[in-house]
Amino acid sequence: MTEPAYLAAVRESYNTVAIDYAQLVKEPAELDPVTRAMLTAFAETVRVADRGPVADLGCGPGKITAHLAQLGVPVFGIDLSPKMIELARRAYPGLSFTVGSMTALEVRDDELGGVLAFYSAHHTPPEQLPTVFAEFHRTLAPGGHLMLAGYVGDDERLRPTQAYGGHPVSYESHLLPPDRIAALLTEAGLVLTAHLVQLPHEGLVRTVATFLARKPEDG
Repeated sequence: MTEPAYLAAVRESYNTVAIDYAQLVKEPAELDPVTRAMLTAFAETVRVADRGPVADLGCGPGKITAHLAQLGVPVFGIDLSPKMIELARRAYPGLSFTVGSMTALEVRDDELGGVLAFYSAHHTPPEQLPTVFAEFHRTLAPGGHLMLAGYVGDDERLRPTQAYGGHPVSYESHLLPPDRIAALLTEAGLVLTAHLVQLPHEGLVRTVATFLARKPEDG
């Protein structure tokens, strides 16, 4: 099957910026209190549910993966960029990181106790989101949980030419209204349990939405 062009652009771009990205992206302790609280709530939820390991999709250099591990979560990371995975493995040799795409995860049906997509789904064109969300549903065990977080907007399509140290990039970001994302998650068979919107303020330049959802016990 032919790979969508946007995946190649994302892979090439993050391979290019990987070293600077790893240095510039915030450490978990530097995140705003609300985001840290949501990550902690997700970690506690999947620990208590105990339905299987958690996949950190779009894990980048592994900082959030390692943070979840410190919170007692059995977690592994997946990223489209081989360079990002190389950096994550070097920084956190005790954790598992693999190259892969959230559009076609090499994970068995009903295998995961949790899925985290932390600022990693916004490069997905809107027409491809049903495929991605269907993968979340397929791989989650009944009773498993999802946390999806990232920038949102009013159907904004951003096309930066440089990022993270001034390196050239060719990816796009798609900032959708939160209600549309919520509807797509529901259409994928997931049940929303929380939906938080953070408005721009000091240290936060764009509106952010975080969604917590679960796969029903009956699948």
